[in-house]
Amino acid sequence: MLSTLLAFLGACALIAASPGPSTMLIIRQSLRSRRAGFLTVLGNETGVFVWGVAAALGLTALLAASQVAYDVLRIAGAVVLVVFGVKALLDARRGHGVEEDGQEEPVARSGGAAYRSGLLLNLANPKAAVFAMSFLPQFVPAGVPPLPAMIALAAVWAVFEVGYYGMYVWFVGRLRAVLSRAGVRRRLEQVSGGVLLLLGVRMAVEG
Repeated sequence: MLSTLLAFLGACALIAASPGPSTMLIIRQSLRSRRAGFLTVLGNETGVFVWGVAAALGLTALLAASQVAYDVLRIAGAVVLVVFGVKALLDARRGHGVEEDGQEEPVARSGGAAYRSGLLLNLANPKAAVFAMSFLPQFVPAGVPPLPAMIALAAVWAVFEVGYYGMYVWFVGRLRAVLSRAGVRRRLEQVSGGVLLLLGVRMAVEG
C-alpha cells in the first residue's frame, strides 16, 4: 500500500511539473496577488477532484466514448482559453493587475473570480477528464473497492497539487519587488496571455 502511494505521488509530481494552461493561469493570477494565485490553485484542484470523482463513477468513460460530447467540451475549453488569453493581453496593454508601487488593484482582490477561473479552466478541459479515467485506476490496490479507492486517490492528487502549485504562488510572491515593475509585469502578462491564446487555438483545431 505504501509503495503504491509513493508511486502515485511520484506520478502526481511529474504531471504537475508538466507545463499547461493551469500553470500559466496560476502564474498570471499570482502576478496580481498571492491571494488571487492561491485561490486559482484551489479552483483548479477542485476541478481535479471533480474529474477524479467522475472517473470513479464511470462518467468520464461516457465522454471518451462520445465524439460529439468530447468535441463540445473541447470547443468550450478552447473558448475559455482564448478568452483568458485575450484578457491577459488586454490587461497587459492597459496596465491592469499590479500598480507601479506593487499594490493590488481592486480587481485583484476578487477572490471569487480567481477561484472560478481556476475551476472553469480545469472543468472545460476534456483531456483532464479522459486522463483521470486512465490515470487513477492504475493505482487502485488489488482487493480494494475501486470507487472509494479512486475517490481517495483523487483527493490525494488534488491536495498534492495544492502544495505543489502553492510553491509557484510563493515563488512569484518572493519576486514581487521585481515582478511589480510595470515593464516586467506587462511583459509577463503578454507571455502568459499569448501562451493561453495559442493553447486555446490548438485545442480548437486539434482532432
